[in-house]
Amino acid sequence: MRPTLPTLLSFNGGYIDTVGYLFLQGLFTAHVTGNFVTIGAALVFGTSGIAAKLLALPVFCTVIIVTRLVSFSLPARWPVFETMLTLKLLLLLVAAALAIAMGPFANGDTGPAIMVGMTLVSAMAIQNGVNRIHLGAAPPTTIMTGTTTQMMIDVADMIRGVRGVAHDAWVPPSRVSPWAPRPARYSSMRSASGVLRCRLL
Repeated sequence: MRPTLPTLLSFNGGYIDTVGYLFLQGLFTAHVTGNFVTIGAALVFGTSGIAAKLLALPVFCTVIIVTRLVSFSLPARWPVFETMLTLKLLLLLVAAALAIAMGPFANGDTGPAIMVGMTLVSAMAIQNGVNRIHLGAAPPTTIMTGTTTQMMIDVADMIRGVRGVAHDAWVPPSRVSPWAPRPARYSSMRSASGVLRCRLL
């Protein structure tokens, strides 16, 4: 891994999140859990973009699960890391083309605005998954809640019948300690406590 890659990904994550917030009526495309806060503001002030903000987290989670499952079916000549980053780049190019063709977006709840927003959310979901699995030693490259990303990776691994192990560092089941905590359960507990804390504020 080149030292500049996490820096470039961090710049990309911050840029895409800012673009989404400014031009898609306050939609966070990388920090998708932040949309829960802006949904409340939109309801209070009567602004648009509520539909896209409600869709952002389900789309984000679905993309992480699907890409995680697909990554195990890729041909050997297609490295998972490079393939996922290429897919993310293609999604960003599609989003840019759609935004140029159909923007600007005065109403965040219109079909074109939601289409662009969800394309960006999908690209950032892939980046979050790649960062979590393949760049574990590097700091997060977006401000997306890491727990949600890890939960979706764990769900995909449970679907496959394995215990939350990265594709690049697979460990035989016989070497997994029976006392090791189940990632999905503990991630769910952390997320639930975080939601409760937000409700109490």
